[in-house]
Amino acid sequence: MRTKIKRVVVISDIQAPFEDAKAIRNLSAFIRRYKPDDVLCVGDELDLQTISRWSSGRDEWSGTIGKDRDRCREILYDLQVKHLSRSNHGDRLYKAMSLRLPGLIGLPELEYEQFLGLKELGITYHRKPYQFHETAVMVHGDEQPIKHQAGATALEASKRHGLSIVCGHTHRLGVSWHTTSSGGKITNRTFGLEVGHVMDESKAAYTKGTFNWQKGFGLIYIKGKSIQPVAIPIERDGSFIVEGKTYG
Repeated sequence: MRTKIKRVVVISDIQAPFEDAKAIRNLSAFIRRYKPDDVLCVGDELDLQTISRWSSGRDEWSGTIGKDRDRCREILYDLQVKHLSRSNHGDRLYKAMSLRLPGLIGLPELEYEQFLGLKELGITYHRKPYQFHETAVMVHGDEQPIKHQAGATALEASKRHGLSIVCGHTHRLGVSWHTTSSGGKITNRTFGLEVGHVMDESKAAYTKGTFNWQKGFGLIYIKGKSIQPVAIPIERDGSFIVEGKTYG
């Protein structure tokens, strides 16, 4: 009997309401058609710019946080996300309260899981690294310094964990490998997969128009103990190719 190959889609850095609408639409259609076994989001799904320490006065008084949250929920639902990692943007809710209104800490409605209504969406929220395979873990990517080369930040994390790492945060797309050996025999092999981003770069004013980012997502094949990561780039028009088929 053949062992089924499990397929996992990994998405990061949607940063609603600054998402790339075309890329999100094409990703949603792809997931509906492809029917992966699981969809992971490694964080920064919601920008929360209205409560960021970098926010302008106009952001803070825009009154859009509820609308932004609802848009994020729609995207997570359309992408059929099942597991979500904590991230620095998600952490903004707690940090804003701790700095400005600590008396609100502990209010159930303002716990991030409750705020996003993740239970109703069928999404499990992971505050700690989520091990989705015996050899691989999902984290956001802000747990260690960022490297300039795509895949290098995730690979550095994999060396610390002793497991393969899938992450976002860097907005870069790439896979990097690390092998250890002794006596001519391989003792361990791990990878670091950074899954890019799906936001609209033109709305990231803080970059001042210059950045080293790659739009895309990750696709992971799992067959028993074997695991194979693939970085899927998304073109400027929001289209991409998976297994010889074009989407978008």
